[in-house]
Amino acid sequence: MTNREEATGPEGREGLVGEVLLAGRELSTAAVLFHTALADRQGLNASDIKALDLVARLGPMTAGDLARHLALRPASVTALVGRLEDKGALSKTPHPQDGRKVVLRFNQEFAARNMHYFADLVSSLRELCTQYSDEQLEVIASFTKEAARRQAEATQRLA
Repeated sequence: MTNREEATGPEGREGLVGEVLLAGRELSTAAVLFHTALADRQGLNASDIKALDLVARLGPMTAGDLARHLALRPASVTALVGRLEDKGALSKTPHPQDGRKVVLRFNQEFAARNMHYFADLVSSLRELCTQYSDEQLEVIASFTKEAARRQAEATQRLA
């Protein structure tokens, strides 16, 4: 009997759930270490890189919005934004309706200058995806998105 055949019972399912949770921890650690190394090469820190990713993915936002997404205090975000602006990764413009606020925008030129850091990883992950059917990839994508959403909720509860 294979591990997957044994996984059909309640104990087997619990074992699979344990494998999934452990794999998530391993992926999280690998991601943190990758982003820490990436940040170090750019004279930033891992929080800076994740903040930059949020602005790149979600689009222009205020510094206050970024603080909420990161579950950080506004003063911490002010310093973070300053570092990213100094590196040319973000631009700050006055908010069109509220002069007390600024709008943060991701600098595409910064992305173009730094894409080489991601090339090997992206290539490797694309190759990994060829080992799965479209249906399996749909399940993986759905699970990963929902796990990320739940982790974001847990982060907000800690903040």
